[in-house]
Amino acid sequence: MPEPEIPEIYLQPGEWQMVRTPTVLKTVLGSCVGITFRAPRIGAGAMCHAMMPKFPTRPSAQFKHATTGRYVDSVIIHLAREFESLGASPSDIEVKLFGGADVLASASNCTTVGKMNCGAAMRVLEELGFRPIVTRLGGTQGVFIEFHTGTGEVLLRRLAQKDAAVLART
Repeated sequence: MPEPEIPEIYLQPGEWQMVRTPTVLKTVLGSCVGITFRAPRIGAGAMCHAMMPKFPTRPSAQFKHATTGRYVDSVIIHLAREFESLGASPSDIEVKLFGGADVLASASNCTTVGKMNCGAAMRVLEELGFRPIVTRLGGTQGVFIEFHTGTGEVLLRRLAQKDAAVLART
């Protein structure tokens, strides 16, 4: 009997996905960060493609964006709550962190969006009690990742410089 086909979901920037059946979650990252979460005991996996480090705290900020994958801090908090509602604590969850590249050439030593995204992700994960088991952050090239929620495996492919230039324009 042939193996059933595993569904594949491609995440766009600012999206996240949580699944309860084996699924392949895919995305392409430049300065954004991709975080994978897997709780094998409860059969759940998730991935986010966060674009900016911090949810805006100004009064005019719209709360509807707090549960999108747009902001590193708020999507991590949201996914932690989702896993908690399923009965998983941070110690039950395998976390892997990717992206945060500096895909735009910079002549100065300023802090880049990629670096800010990496810092925000590490800080919030630590504050919530998550201990990433893999981190592939920074650099100057974007990456393509495929996360198999059933096994926890992540395939990472670095993009060529020409691909990174295209990614920086999108």
